[in-house]
Amino acid sequence: MRIILHTGKGGVGKTSVASSTGVELARRGYKTLVMSVDPAHSVADSFDLGRRLLAPAGTPTKIRPNLWIQEVDIQKEVGRHWKHVHGYVASLLNISGLNEILAEELAIFPGMEEVSSLMYINQYMREDTFDVILLDCAPTAESLRFISIPNTLQWYMDRIFSDKLFTLERRVAKVMRPLVNTFSPVPLPEDECFQQVKTLYENLRGIDKVLTNPEITTVRLVTTPEKMVLKETQRAFLFFCLYGMTVDAVIVNRLLPEDVQDRFFKGWKSTQERHLSTIGEFFAPVPIWKIPLFNNEILGLRELDRLGKAIYGSRDPALVYYKESPYRFGQVDGVYQLRMKLPFVETEDVDMFKHGDELVVRVGAFKRHIPLPQRMSSLEPEKARVENGDVIITFHKTEVADAAGASALPPVRPREAVQTRK
Repeated sequence: MRIILHTGKGGVGKTSVASSTGVELARRGYKTLVMSVDPAHSVADSFDLGRRLLAPAGTPTKIRPNLWIQEVDIQKEVGRHWKHVHGYVASLLNISGLNEILAEELAIFPGMEEVSSLMYINQYMREDTFDVILLDCAPTAESLRFISIPNTLQWYMDRIFSDKLFTLERRVAKVMRPLVNTFSPVPLPEDECFQQVKTLYENLRGIDKVLTNPEITTVRLVTTPEKMVLKETQRAFLFFCLYGMTVDAVIVNRLLPEDVQDRFFKGWKSTQERHLSTIGEFFAPVPIWKIPLFNNEILGLRELDRLGKAIYGSRDPALVYYKESPYRFGQVDGVYQLRMKLPFVETEDVDMFKHGDELVVRVGAFKRHIPLPQRMSSLEPEKARVENGDVIITFHKTEVADAAGASALPPVRPREAVQTRK
């Protein structure tokens, strides 16, 4: 199965691109789902569908042969997956003085919608329900939260379950609940809350590996040739790399056609041409796909079909058009190294420290926990430098590592050229 994320700055046309890609894939015979993971759902609007035509409870709605759309309904998902957790949190907020209705609204935490979407993706992956899932993501900042959730949850949940703290806390709560509930206005959670947390963990297990596997999942950044938009696209590219995901195409939307010669648009055309030349420098060797500005809004199956053909032509949207591992461990002249693809970063932007057997790399407000190979887990990070869009982190041996006789990792090979499909 293939999973393709479409994201970018708000208003660049990513929903139209994701929807038209779905139409093109279905036309080619792929069993395709277009799923909205943007809380402000607009996939149904892109297909010009009324809400009453959508399947109930946020389940997939069939649009035409081989094509479904899905907009996750967070209220329904809370009832399905977090009924007891939501009820417990709402009761705590109600105790704090909020009225019952407001407490119920506030008990829907940020991220619940994204977690629900991830559970659906994992379910479809396990059951092989679709050939391709296209994700219409929220604007860049929210998309980064979406892709960071699996890594964050996995980090916390692995430690809770591995240390058997979860089972212990569950037993303690069961024993203490009658006593605490008698003397304290703040109740302990019921056992069903613990069970739902465990079920959530099981339903998300493995999704982090799915999202970071370039054979399955890639990101397609949608942008327009404007300076402010391109700056955000650069930042998105950087942080998708930081989270170990592969960007296999950058889609430049709303380019003025060549036959537009009106003097009013002369300045716009000049600006777009300047930014287009810069885009090639920013994102090479990732393929750049260009979409002309249409003479009408993209709305409904007919216009989406036109847009899909304009984007892909003879290209198969399901193929992976660029693929490269974001991390490479190895040795150069006896020195252990980690190479990370992080374009647009300066050496002084990178902060790092070691925590147990993980390396924590921080760039701005974002950070990534990188598990170290066993043979490098006893080494200490020494310094970082930026070289040709790669952050190279070197490690030095400690006395413990020398005593253990850590065997050498294979040498780092030069980056292999990747042949992109035209």
